[in-house]
Amino acid sequence: MPVAEASRSAAVLILFGALDTVPSDRAAEDERVPRDLDVLLLARAATLRTHPGQVAFPGGRIDPGDADPTAAALREAREETGLDPTGVDVLGTMDPVPLEFSRHLVTPVLGWWRETSPVRVVDEAESAAVFRAPVADLLDPAHRGVTVIRRGGREWRGPAFTIEAAGETHVVWGFTAMLLDALFERLGWAEPWDHEREVALPGA
Repeated sequence: MPVAEASRSAAVLILFGALDTVPSDRAAEDERVPRDLDVLLLARAATLRTHPGQVAFPGGRIDPGDADPTAAALREAREETGLDPTGVDVLGTMDPVPLEFSRHLVTPVLGWWRETSPVRVVDEAESAAVFRAPVADLLDPAHRGVTVIRRGGREWRGPAFTIEAAGETHVVWGFTAMLLDALFERLGWAEPWDHEREVALPGA
């Protein structure tokens, strides 16, 4: 995928941890995925100008004061979810991913939540929800599918996940779903799922 000219650097935190209270009620096919393994996600506020309402990883643009993408991802995660970065062990980074539409070059930062801390919506103008999603639920073929955007005679298809959190069903799609899908495949955790099953986009 080409990098758009004048792309702005950004970073997101893909933070795995062990759920404190609500493990998945299903066992993943891969025994390396325990029921209490989770990943931190947030739902963006519906009033935002870009990607309103979408489920995302904590993250944002790399500021001049950030030492590197890792520092930016941890700073943004603290600002967005209130987590304590000192409890996070950084495992490494993935190759930067260009987002041509928004002109960003995004570095995914992988982390392990060694000492968990409370998370919440810090700024309601930025986020509508912050939640920890069990990985076994995301891997469940019943929670997987594709989103399809048809416009001007063209079609765009991408992986999608559905997840229940705080009494609400969230659809994970777009960039976040692409990263999760690629990561699960690379780790060998992915389970066979129906690539023809369409998941309706929120508000569609």
